[in-house]
Amino acid sequence: MTTIISNLAQVDPHAELGENVEIGPFCLVGPHVKIGNGTRLDSHVTLIGHTTIGERNRFFQNTVIGAKPQDFSYQEGETCVEIGDDNLFREGVTVNRGADKEDGCTRIGNQNMLMSNSHVAHNCHVFNKVILVNGVLLGGHVHVQDGAIISGNSAIHHFTTVGTLSFVGGMSKVVQDIPPFMMADGVDQMRIKTINAIGLRRNGMSEDTIRAIKLAHKVLFRKNTPLKKARATIIDQLGGVIPLELSTLFSFLEDQSQGKVGRAREVVREPDGQVQHDPPQGEVRRAA
Repeated sequence: MTTIISNLAQVDPHAELGENVEIGPFCLVGPHVKIGNGTRLDSHVTLIGHTTIGERNRFFQNTVIGAKPQDFSYQEGETCVEIGDDNLFREGVTVNRGADKEDGCTRIGNQNMLMSNSHVAHNCHVFNKVILVNGVLLGGHVHVQDGAIISGNSAIHHFTTVGTLSFVGGMSKVVQDIPPFMMADGVDQMRIKTINAIGLRRNGMSEDTIRAIKLAHKVLFRKNTPLKKARATIIDQLGGVIPLELSTLFSFLEDQSQGKVGRAREVVREPDGQVQHDPPQGEVRRAA
């Protein structure tokens, strides 16, 4: 199979197309766009800006990737969007390119599904195997870590981190980091409800590890034990040996506690409201 471009599409001659790319009618592909092998654009898809797309991605109707960030500070810099492999972008999805902050890039990893009318703002990083359900809104600089699911019509405050294999309930207002492996929900006030047991099992986590995470949830969020004391209690109850996943959780909560207003990545900001170009690598505190 060779690359197929509809006669009704507008593809700039400077765009770089891989093999077996399909571009349907009324699509627009700008001059600085790179499209990897096996990627398909159905119809009315817009790819603009400095946008690099990996292999075997699928873009449904009316998706817009690489448009200018909705940020008043943007000064027409050559910022970008980078997308990995095997992602699915359903109808009406929008992904803005980076603003002139952090490293100037919005990133989508591999094997993600962005459902209809979800929005990824400037400088976000959606990791791998993430699901954004219909109408999810990510504010600028949000990180969504591997395997997280954010349910429909939820809005994520800028600089928030949604942790690995966490689950956010529908129509939630998320203004603080969501710890890994937890289920969170709340319209007026976000709460950590329980652990994401179904998601953990689906991802092959052992029952022993799930029980350890359940213990951590009880100590940290039901009893509201301070992190340092909670860590000692949990380690003691587990006989001094903890799974790697609990180390990940403790690290996340420690980073969150050192951030601001419940968001670890708030420390990325400069005092004048701008963003440093070399943010700390820590992703993340526990939600209240």
